[in-house]
Amino acid sequence: MRNRTRAAAIGFLLAASVLVLQGSALGAANTSGGRTMTFHVVFAPFNYTDLGAPGPSAADIIVFHDQLSQNGTAVGDEIGSCVLVDETGLSNCTGVMQLEDRGTIAFAFVNLPPPHKVFALTGGSGEFRTVRGDGTLDENGDGTATLVLHLIG
Repeated sequence: MRNRTRAAAIGFLLAASVLVLQGSALGAANTSGGRTMTFHVVFAPFNYTDLGAPGPSAADIIVFHDQLSQNGTAVGDEIGSCVLVDETGLSNCTGVMQLEDRGTIAFAFVNLPPPHKVFALTGGSGEFRTVRGDGTLDENGDGTATLVLHLIG
Protein backbone atom coordinates (compact mmCIF):
# COMPACT_ATOMS: atom_id res chain seq x y z
CA MET A 1 0.00 0.00 0.00
CA ARG A 2 2.84 2.40 0.77
CA ASN A 3 4.34 1.89 -2.70
CA ARG A 4 0.98 2.68 -4.33
CA THR A 5 0.61 5.84 -2.23
CA ARG A 6 4.17 6.87 -3.03
CA ALA A 7 3.61 6.18 -6.77
CA ALA A 8 0.37 8.18 -6.70
CA ALA A 9 2.08 11.09 -4.93
CA ILE A 10 4.96 11.07 -7.44
CA GLY A 11 2.47 10.92 -10.33
CA PHE A 12 0.55 13.87 -8.86
CA LEU A 13 3.74 15.90 -8.42
CA LEU A 14 4.84 15.16 -12.00
CA ALA A 15 1.42 16.17 -13.36
CA ALA A 16 1.44 19.36 -11.27
CA SER A 17 4.96 20.17 -12.49
CA VAL A 18 3.89 19.77 -16.11
CA LEU A 19 0.91 22.09 -15.54
CA VAL A 20 3.12 24.70 -13.87
CA LEU A 21 5.66 24.52 -16.71
CA GLN A 22 2.92 24.80 -19.32
CA GLY A 23 1.47 27.80 -17.49
CA SER A 24 4.90 29.43 -17.36
CA ALA A 25 5.44 28.84 -21.06
CA LEU A 26 2.03 30.30 -21.88
CA GLY A 27 2.74 33.33 -19.72
CA ALA A 28 6.07 33.87 -21.48
CA ALA A 29 4.43 33.51 -24.87
CA ASN A 30 1.79 36.09 -23.98
CA THR A 31 4.34 38.64 -22.80
CA SER A 32 6.95 38.10 -25.51
CA GLY A 33 4.98 40.23 -27.94
CA GLY A 34 5.73 43.89 -27.95
CA ARG A 35 7.11 46.58 -30.14
CA THR A 36 10.45 47.98 -31.13
CA MET A 37 11.20 51.68 -31.23
CA THR A 38 14.36 53.07 -32.87
CA PHE A 39 15.76 56.56 -32.25
CA HIS A 40 18.62 58.65 -33.54
CA VAL A 41 20.37 60.23 -30.54
CA VAL A 42 22.32 63.48 -30.65
CA PHE A 43 24.50 63.80 -27.57
CA ALA A 44 24.74 67.19 -25.88
CA PRO A 45 27.92 68.00 -23.99
CA PHE A 46 27.61 66.28 -20.62
CA ASN A 47 28.42 67.78 -17.24
CA TYR A 48 31.08 66.06 -15.16
CA THR A 49 31.47 66.64 -11.43
CA ASP A 50 34.73 65.40 -9.91
CA LEU A 51 33.77 64.39 -6.37
CA GLY A 52 36.28 61.63 -5.59
CA ALA A 53 40.00 61.63 -6.12
CA PRO A 54 41.18 64.03 -8.87
CA GLY A 55 40.32 62.67 -12.32
CA PRO A 56 37.85 59.86 -13.03
CA SER A 57 37.23 57.94 -9.80
CA ALA A 58 34.50 56.44 -7.63
CA ALA A 59 31.72 58.88 -6.66
CA ASP A 60 32.19 61.22 -9.66
CA ILE A 61 28.94 62.13 -11.42
CA ILE A 62 28.06 62.65 -15.09
CA VAL A 63 24.80 64.41 -15.97
CA PHE A 64 23.41 64.23 -19.52
CA HIS A 65 20.58 65.66 -21.65
CA ASP A 66 20.38 64.28 -25.20
CA GLN A 67 17.96 64.76 -28.09
CA LEU A 68 15.92 61.95 -29.68
CA SER A 69 14.60 61.89 -33.25
CA GLN A 70 12.94 59.48 -35.65
CA ASN A 71 13.14 59.87 -39.42
CA GLY A 72 14.68 63.33 -39.03
CA THR A 73 11.92 64.63 -36.72
CA ALA A 74 12.56 65.55 -33.08
CA VAL A 75 10.39 63.33 -30.87
CA GLY A 76 11.78 63.93 -27.39
CA ASP A 77 14.82 63.87 -25.19
CA GLU A 78 16.53 61.85 -22.50
CA ILE A 79 17.96 63.08 -19.24
CA GLY A 80 19.93 61.22 -16.63
CA SER A 81 23.01 60.74 -14.55
CA CYS A 82 25.82 58.26 -14.08
CA VAL A 83 27.80 57.61 -10.92
CA LEU A 84 31.31 56.35 -11.54
CA VAL A 85 32.39 53.32 -9.52
CA ASP A 86 36.08 53.30 -10.49
CA GLU A 87 38.75 55.08 -12.53
CA THR A 88 38.03 53.06 -15.72
CA GLY A 89 34.78 54.93 -16.29
CA LEU A 90 32.58 52.03 -15.18
CA SER A 91 29.40 53.64 -13.92
CA ASN A 92 25.81 53.04 -12.92
CA CYS A 93 23.43 55.17 -15.02
CA THR A 94 19.73 55.94 -14.76
CA GLY A 95 17.54 58.24 -16.76
CA VAL A 96 14.19 59.09 -18.27
CA MET A 97 13.16 59.53 -21.90
CA GLN A 98 10.42 62.07 -22.56
CA LEU A 99 8.51 61.38 -25.75
CA GLU A 100 6.38 64.33 -26.88
CA ASP A 101 2.85 64.08 -25.48
CA ARG A 102 3.15 60.27 -25.18
CA GLY A 103 4.78 59.87 -21.77
CA THR A 104 8.09 58.82 -20.30
CA ILE A 105 10.24 55.68 -20.22
CA ALA A 106 12.65 55.15 -17.32
CA PHE A 107 15.85 53.17 -17.85
CA ALA A 108 19.03 51.96 -16.19
CA PHE A 109 22.31 50.67 -17.63
CA VAL A 110 25.92 49.94 -16.84
CA ASN A 111 28.13 52.42 -18.66
CA LEU A 112 31.48 51.17 -19.87
CA PRO A 113 33.95 52.75 -22.26
CA PRO A 114 32.94 50.46 -25.20
CA PRO A 115 30.33 52.11 -27.46
CA HIS A 116 27.67 49.36 -27.01
CA LYS A 117 25.34 49.77 -24.01
CA VAL A 118 22.51 47.49 -22.86
CA PHE A 119 19.50 49.10 -21.14
CA ALA A 120 16.86 47.77 -18.76
CA LEU A 121 13.55 49.58 -19.10
CA THR A 122 12.25 50.08 -15.58
CA GLY A 123 8.88 51.76 -16.02
CA GLY A 124 7.11 54.69 -17.54
CA SER A 125 4.15 57.03 -17.64
CA GLY A 126 1.35 57.92 -20.02
CA GLU A 127 1.28 55.58 -23.01
CA PHE A 128 4.22 53.72 -21.44
CA ARG A 129 2.85 53.35 -17.87
CA THR A 130 3.04 49.52 -17.94
CA VAL A 131 6.20 49.23 -20.02
CA ARG A 132 9.10 46.95 -19.34
CA GLY A 133 11.75 45.54 -21.62
CA ASP A 134 15.27 46.30 -22.72
CA GLY A 135 17.25 48.15 -25.33
CA THR A 136 20.64 48.95 -26.77
CA LEU A 137 22.55 52.14 -27.45
CA ASP A 138 25.31 52.03 -30.05
CA GLU A 139 27.52 55.10 -30.19
CA ASN A 140 28.67 56.12 -33.69
CA GLY A 141 31.80 58.01 -32.58
CA ASP A 142 30.57 61.33 -34.00
CA GLY A 143 28.38 62.61 -31.15
CA THR A 144 25.42 60.51 -32.25
CA ALA A 145 24.06 57.04 -31.52
CA THR A 146 21.31 54.61 -32.42
CA LEU A 147 18.95 53.69 -29.58
CA VAL A 148 16.74 50.60 -30.03
CA LEU A 149 14.07 49.79 -27.41
CA HIS A 150 12.22 46.49 -27.17
CA LEU A 151 9.02 47.32 -25.26
CA ILE A 152 6.74 44.85 -23.55
CA GLY A 153 3.52 46.08 -21.98
